Amino acid sequence: MLRSIVIFLAGAIIGAPVGAFLWYAFSPLLFDEVVTVQLPGGTYEVQFTAFEVTNGPDLEVWLSAHPDPQSSGDVKGEPFLSLGQLKGNVGDQAYSIPAGTDVAIYPSVVIWCEQFGVLFSPAVLAPPS
Repeated sequence: MLRSIVIFLAGAIIGAPVGAFLWYAFSPLLFDEVVTVQLPGGTYEVQFTAFEVTNGPDLEVWLSAHPDPQSSGDVKGEPFLSLGQLKGNVGDQAYSIPAGTDVAIYPSVVIWCEQFGVLFSPAVLAPPS
């Protein structure tokens, strides 16, 4: 019985810090931070902050009508709006949304490889405030 208690306590003492470190180190891989910001004059832009994605050929930034795209098929089967070529695969950047665009019909943004028709990275947009 005492041996079981010692093993349990040792596991908790070692496991809690290790688990906390692993969550701290790897949880950013699970979440994308993308926001939609309304600018003066009623225009919008998509901003990437602390952005990083695997580099690839012919990458574009698209607004997608799919609410939570997880595969290339999700994007291909829905309307989209291209915001242009990806400016860089690392760093803060912003993309203007054309005036008059109904942003409510595009609940997500994706990094799309136009050349091969492949989804590189999706993110759900925060609703405009």
